[in-house]
Amino acid sequence: MSVEESFAKLCMNETPPSGAVAVKSLVFKPKTAKTATPVPVVVIALHTTNTPSGVVALESGSKDPRLARDELFASFFKCETAKKFTLAHLKNAESPISVLIDDQLVNIDDSTVLQLNDELSIKKDSLFEYLKDFESSSKIVNFAQEVKKEEPKKKAPQAQANAAIEDAKLIGITVDKALDFPGWYSQVLTKGEMLDYYDVSGCYILRPPSYAIWEAIQKYFDAKIKGLGVQNAYFPMFVSSRVLEKEKDHIEGFAPEVAWVTKAGQSELEEPIAIRPTSETVMYPYYAKWIQSYRDLPLKLNQWNSVVRWEFKHPQPFLRTREFLWQEGHTVFLNEKEAQEEVLQILDFYAGVYEELLAVPVVKGKKTEKEKFAGGDFTTTVEGYIPQTGRGIQGATSHHLGQNFSKMFNLSVENPLGPDHPKIFAYQNSWGLSTRVIGVMVMIHSDNKGLVIPPRVSQFQAVVVPVGITKKTSEEQRKKIHEAARDVESRLKKSDVRAFGDYNDNYTPGWKFAQYELKGIPLRVEMGPKDIEESQVTVVRRNDSRKYTVKLSELESRIPEIMDEMHHDLYEKAKESFDTHRVIVNEWKDFVPALNKKNVILAPWCGVMECEEDIKEGSAKKDDGEEFEQDDKAPSMGAKSLCIPFEQPELAAGQKCVKCDREAKQYCMFGRSY
Repeated sequence: MSVEESFAKLCMNETPPSGAVAVKSLVFKPKTAKTATPVPVVVIALHTTNTPSGVVALESGSKDPRLARDELFASFFKCETAKKFTLAHLKNAESPISVLIDDQLVNIDDSTVLQLNDELSIKKDSLFEYLKDFESSSKIVNFAQEVKKEEPKKKAPQAQANAAIEDAKLIGITVDKALDFPGWYSQVLTKGEMLDYYDVSGCYILRPPSYAIWEAIQKYFDAKIKGLGVQNAYFPMFVSSRVLEKEKDHIEGFAPEVAWVTKAGQSELEEPIAIRPTSETVMYPYYAKWIQSYRDLPLKLNQWNSVVRWEFKHPQPFLRTREFLWQEGHTVFLNEKEAQEEVLQILDFYAGVYEELLAVPVVKGKKTEKEKFAGGDFTTTVEGYIPQTGRGIQGATSHHLGQNFSKMFNLSVENPLGPDHPKIFAYQNSWGLSTRVIGVMVMIHSDNKGLVIPPRVSQFQAVVVPVGITKKTSEEQRKKIHEAARDVESRLKKSDVRAFGDYNDNYTPGWKFAQYELKGIPLRVEMGPKDIEESQVTVVRRNDSRKYTVKLSELESRIPEIMDEMHHDLYEKAKESFDTHRVIVNEWKDFVPALNKKNVILAPWCGVMECEEDIKEGSAKKDDGEEFEQDDKAPSMGAKSLCIPFEQPELAAGQKCVKCDREAKQYCMFGRSY
């Protein structure tokens, strides 16, 4: 008799009564060394009980537990997938497991009927009789307890002191980008007035200069997707636990980061409500409701919103925050070809955001099976590169979901060929880009003077500054210089250049220059007595302090040209850095040394997931073989796969994988990443 049949005998045969209490069983896999065997943690709790990973880690003595994938269920419990797992499979475990039982479940009446899933229900006393076999590895847990957070490690004061810029003014950047990159990044954002820190850790205030960049991106991208027939909509930010957990494969990657609302005022909610980490499970039940015929397809919706992912480790402004702004597109098609064509079209738009607006080069490619979007068929991505750290960074992703979600949410239509043909499950895509783009732009272009903002997205593109005014300047001369400068400002505004003037005499021009360099204003337009005489202005570019003399008669045509030249030069400088640090490595002996020189690596790869994991593990070492600290957010982490680039170097005949003896299928881009 199988374990399933044995367990079924303990369960009730009749339909469970309306008062049956829903119970969930979750399996977590803790973080362990590759060579160690993990001890899965099985959580048995009331469906209404929130089971935070911090409590699971504390009570099981494990590190960073995450909801397990299908492979673990197959290897530990001889169960094909997570969806098919029931408590019956506990008896299939041949190695140690840990079982955590909700104390609220323990305290309910023994005669209570518990509903385990759509098919199985059991009396509480029968369930606990069954669980006695696991008594030695079981523990009763209060999941409502608060877990004390670890104090972050402080940097050594000496390291900070060594990064100080000589003669730095306190109003400017005081640390060197090359010596203290995190300290520099924090200063350049706050002193450049891009953001401010909020009193909730991991959340930040976007100030007008950064929000203006996001608005420029919105305007560009919104026009592009509307050209494809996409419409904007808005769905609520709250998700019931029942809906969120319906698609386990999809949500498991987000589970530790889901923020839950459990109280309204002083009252406990009957069912905890999640704040959306993403919107597939929010939107797709309504797609199934609205799409009644193949004539309703395609359906193309996008929303501009915020999502919450309660990151526990090392929040970084724009890059890894607990709440962030993004757009998420969700589209539905009758046939696969149309859907896949849209995936690549959206990816081109994302590359355009980076290259045409932000002057940031990216590599377009496809994610590996290991790194693809959970629940999707395949994921495409644009990948960037941060020269200062030598790390890759994911820029935006466009996913083809296939029919996986449409089957889950019964999103099907009658076959256009007629009722004699089977119904068709729709093909779906989802795609998203977030305010992370702003952080990428800042890290790549900015310097020790402050922000460098590409002119196409800058809130203000030019500042007009009167110069040459001294104590000896008469009131009439001062007035003439100011009037000439105001005229230049007015002409620039009329020609759609986002300009403003600074006519405050309380500060010297030198002080003003430093302030606007700190804030990243792309162009400084100087107007002084000599400029008035020569009917010209002096224009200075922020990125390289290059000076131009522009005749007033050419003002409206030349200033936009200078901005385009600046954009081009910013892009080419960043592209040269990316190109020279993207190296081809064909043999493993060269892999880690190349990685440690702040490169991302193109390497021949077999396409096998286990080999991909070996590459990550094997590259988390120094050249002398010493293991780095195992922290997946640290810059010393191993190289993960970034993407399989669409533009491929030619594989040599018989080329082997860089790590194993299998034949290489393609080149894959690997690197340490954010």
